Amino acid sequence: MNYYQIFSRLYQRAAKKMCQDCQSFIKNGSRILDLGCGCGIVGKTFQDFFEAEVLGVDVKDYRVSFLPFQIYDGLHLPFSEKSFDTVLINYVLHHSEDPIALLKEAKRVARDKIVVYEDLPNGVLSSLICQLHGASFAKFLGDANKISFKSEKEWEKLFGEIGLSIIFKKKISNFPVKKELFILEHISYKFK
Repeated sequence: MNYYQIFSRLYQRAAKKMCQDCQSFIKNGSRILDLGCGCGIVGKTFQDFFEAEVLGVDVKDYRVSFLPFQIYDGLHLPFSEKSFDTVLINYVLHHSEDPIALLKEAKRVARDKIVVYEDLPNGVLSSLICQLHGASFAKFLGDANKISFKSEKEWEKLFGEIGLSIIFKKKISNFPVKKELFILEHISYKFK
């Protein structure tokens, strides 16, 4: 039994809530890329909820749920520009060796929105829990990447620097670790 099988019911409940959070921003029938899809439960739930075409990508195949899937190298998404209506990045950025490059790739392949869920440690207890989270991934999944968390302000600054604007933000929870939803889109410059 792996990490994802142990926590699958928790993931299923969370995925249903995530779909409700995103309902105003994702159209039914959309083409969605689940970037860093992990077990596939969230992507599969989005597929069913939005009657969407969802493709999961990750550096390894951890799926416990059937979801169309493709392995990628963790750096370059093997898709052309604007291939997907929405890119979903579900608690993945802190696992990435290079979250800036990952976001730039998401921006490149997204036609419309980028949906980011992320943990934001905000104190000693939440930082400790995030470190334990990293250790559990290393143990159960063999994830050797150093986990790197950022603050809300750091993410907001980074999004802007790479040409993404936050059109919606929602606190998902605050204890024991702050979790935030960011809905992003390409910054459009309007000239008069």
